[in-house]
Amino acid sequence: MVDVGYARVSSVGQSLELQEDALKQAGCSKIFKEKKSGRRTVDREQLNAALDYVREGDTLVVTRLDRLARSVIDLHKLVETLTGKGVGFRVLQQSGIDTTTSTGKLTLGILAAVAEFEADIRAERQRDGIAAAKAKGVYKGRKPSVDPAEIKRLLAEGTRPVDVAKQLGCARSTVYRLAEQDSKDTAQASS
Repeated sequence: MVDVGYARVSSVGQSLELQEDALKQAGCSKIFKEKKSGRRTVDREQLNAALDYVREGDTLVVTRLDRLARSVIDLHKLVETLTGKGVGFRVLQQSGIDTTTSTGKLTLGILAAVAEFEADIRAERQRDGIAAAKAKGVYKGRKPSVDPAEIKRLLAEGTRPVDVAKQLGCARSTVYRLAEQDSKDTAQASS
């Protein structure tokens, strides 16, 4: 029986050091670590390696629940995978979570639901903030990465849209969207 650690941070600029130290102090003999967003579990190579590594009787250990999964669905799938292999799951900072006990399983379900609820509330507040900023005229969105006038000029010269996109380093869809918008504006002006 081995305790196997998994540490994750979302971006390259963040440090894994605190998680690694906590996992070592908890007795983890092997630690898988990565700097990757937690939104999708399928893209996390080290998580998948940890899941392949653990064997019956082992325990997968993380410092916090959000280091493993960001949604209740992903969390339950991961715990189901671990349970199917006979592997336990433990969270250090939320000490009631230990799937080798009935109380730990209950606590896991409750905390996972609360975590997903908080994420939904945060996203809702963000949408509300953006809507309010747009209403005030403060939020303009992302600045254009390419000059629309330059696209229109190249198209007017007879350059093919695919060549315009290559020349300006933008997506073909951007060129086609601006060309379509330009033709609609021209049609409306002549009506």
